[in-house]
Amino acid sequence: MRSILYRPADGVAADFIPFYWEGDYHLFYLKDYRDAERCGEGTPWFHLVTRDFVAFEEWGEALPRGPAGSQDVWVFTGSVIEREGVFHIFYTGHNGHFQGAGKPVQAVMHAASPDLRTWTKDPNFMFFAPTDRGHEPDDWRDPFVFWNAEAGEYWMLLAARKTIGPSRHRGLIALAASPDLATWEVRAPFWAPNLYFTHECPDLFRIGAWWYLVYSTFTERSVTHYRMSRSLAGPWLAPANDTFDGRAYYAAKTAGDGDRRFVFGWLPTRSGERDDGAWNWGGALVVHEIVQAADGTLTVRAPQPVLDAFVTLQPIAPQPVLGTWNINDAAISAAAVGRFAALTVGELPDVCLVEAEITCAENTTSAGLLLRAEAGLETYYQVRLEPANRRIVFDRWPRPGDQPFMLERPLAMTPGQPVRLRLMIDGTCVVVYADDAVALSCRMYDHREGLLGLFVTEGEASFKVTVKLR
Repeated sequence: MRSILYRPADGVAADFIPFYWEGDYHLFYLKDYRDAERCGEGTPWFHLVTRDFVAFEEWGEALPRGPAGSQDVWVFTGSVIEREGVFHIFYTGHNGHFQGAGKPVQAVMHAASPDLRTWTKDPNFMFFAPTDRGHEPDDWRDPFVFWNAEAGEYWMLLAARKTIGPSRHRGLIALAASPDLATWEVRAPFWAPNLYFTHECPDLFRIGAWWYLVYSTFTERSVTHYRMSRSLAGPWLAPANDTFDGRAYYAAKTAGDGDRRFVFGWLPTRSGERDDGAWNWGGALVVHEIVQAADGTLTVRAPQPVLDAFVTLQPIAPQPVLGTWNINDAAISAAAVGRFAALTVGELPDVCLVEAEITCAENTTSAGLLLRAEAGLETYYQVRLEPANRRIVFDRWPRPGDQPFMLERPLAMTPGQPVRLRLMIDGTCVVVYADDAVALSCRMYDHREGLLGLFVTEGEASFKVTVKLR
């Protein structure tokens, strides 16, 4: 069955660098072969082209790794911009072997192309952190370049760090300016809030009256955040929910066609392909569509072309396991006051779209979906709505050891009002959307097959559910 979430056949995809041009989304990404002995050290940039985030044309390697001893053995994150018919990539050249050797580990580097397909590195461009201005030399990365029409010049935002202050609070987004993309002047920091160790993969865009600043953190929480302001000068305000997804979605950057905007991140693998394995660097592409609410805050939903790729309905066959269920063509419901009720509806395909409407009565503790459940419910994954806690949770049973497996996202719910869930399942990947507003991505490794089920805990709930195949 055809996969829906892109991952290269010979490795994993890490940071995506999206660029929209003439109807196509050009998705450059860092490829990690995870086989240094066979493939060599470092990460090159590879290049995908898509219009719908379903069909991808692979254009191959865009920026190769530099030779041993060069600045860009690791070709790290950057951005793409067009000027006067020429395309420019500004990227991070990283060489960890320079650490402690008197050479900066990171520098901004440059490549150009006449056609987005063939790229030539500029050997004369090497932009280092200005240590005389209080910037650490080894953290100077992820350049995001854009034309600032208000200032009449190009701006470059960078993930950087101050040399003074508590280590975990030195992160800032540095600012450089240029009239021509060739010469750059470092200015006062764009944003230095003393919040994080660093602000990786900065990204900036505007919708209407609001500017949005996007960045990722790996210390306090490995997650992509955003801030909002009516001016590039700030202040940059934190919304109540300042993330696009949960722990298993990182280094997300955005691109749009002028009408719609999307955020491109990756769902990491886990060590040993186990549910209790450490989260790794790199994985599979996940794309969310960004939607601006009336108050300027952002939500995300599944891109419609991805939903449209699932066209074949799979019949469901409800089978109660615990509790009393009312089953008819329109809905399935259970009254489980003071108890737990569960039901299965058939095999869960390896690649599919599950759509469900779940309506909880007042004072219901939880309700939701069981994924890859064993028939006797000895093992399963669980997408759980908790109305009183105002959250959606991804969990499993049994939990690995005594460590909680849960990933969660905030989700407001009203008793008697349905919550609409969409689950895209692709092998070990699951991406959950709730009410076309909240996304939660995760992995499912330990249980690779099983049943789809419904459950209610201490309350009443009704369900409408469909399963679609590609």
